Amino acid sequence: MEEQVVLVSRNDEVLGVMEKMQAHQNGILHRAFSVFLFNENGEMLLQKRADGKYHSPGQWTNAVCSHPRIDETYKEGAKRRLQEELGIEAELTEKFHFTYKADVGQDLWEHELDHVFTGKYDGEIDFNTEEVSEIRYITMENLDAEMAANPENFTEWFKIILNEYKHHL
Repeated sequence: MEEQVVLVSRNDEVLGVMEKMQAHQNGILHRAFSVFLFNENGEMLLQKRADGKYHSPGQWTNAVCSHPRIDETYKEGAKRRLQEELGIEAELTEKFHFTYKADVGQDLWEHELDHVFTGKYDGEIDFNTEEVSEIRYITMENLDAEMAANPENFTEWFKIILNEYKHHL
């Protein structure tokens, strides 16, 4: 079954559903969520996208970014993807939401109404290698330095969402 995204207005009114690839090819606004996880030392968990991903392969990004299904809340979708991608459960708190549009290459766009969640996690991570090739924790200071030196190593949406995260928190 093809994965679908929930199309919405800027006010989060559901307009319908569309196959994920088609929405990304046409840059149509849809629901999304982003999860920022931190360990007890305040370091952020990053994942490196698997090389087989259809866009942004091999780039670093936050713990989880994805799309809720039509029958899910944003938080339910975020918890589902934590399990599917990282094999973990964590308590999540929604911090803010915003709309952005990013060119992710290959004539694909992320145009999302993104709900951003945070959580804490210090346990083992048994990530799904079809989704993730590596994980690591990093201090915000080191993350800022790496992003400044090598921005091409990070997903376009992560750069936008991280900036928005810093602005709100």
